Amino acid sequence: MKLGLIIMTFLSSLFGAKAQETDTMKIYEPLQFKEAVADGNVQLVDVRTEKEYNEGAIANAENIDYFKQDTFKAQFEKFNKDEPLYLYCRSGNRSQKAATILQQMGFMQIIDLKGGYMGWPYKN
Repeated sequence: MKLGLIIMTFLSSLFGAKAQETDTMKIYEPLQFKEAVADGNVQLVDVRTEKEYNEGAIANAENIDYFKQDTFKAQFEKFNKDEPLYLYCRSGNRSQKAATILQQMGFMQIIDLKGGYMGWPYKN
């Protein structure tokens, strides 16, 4: 199991698309992300599945499952598109895809957690 995960991670980093920042999308290192969401008064969304979310999540994060595309966009309509929106997933892949959709929806500032929850060293 571990060997499979290591191989998948290696191949993903070798052949996968690199996360890229844009004018509206930034990628924060875990410490920078932690400091930005520390007061809990931010728009923070975990785009993993409910099962993944229930196994552990960043405090005050709302769970909106990226894979439930039939309701995904509608759930983001309640957020302020002019305020920063902090996103994360398991490894950074889904949140990058989500960020692309959210940019198309008009969100002006999206901040993604580099490495996703797997790279989050502040788990309780």
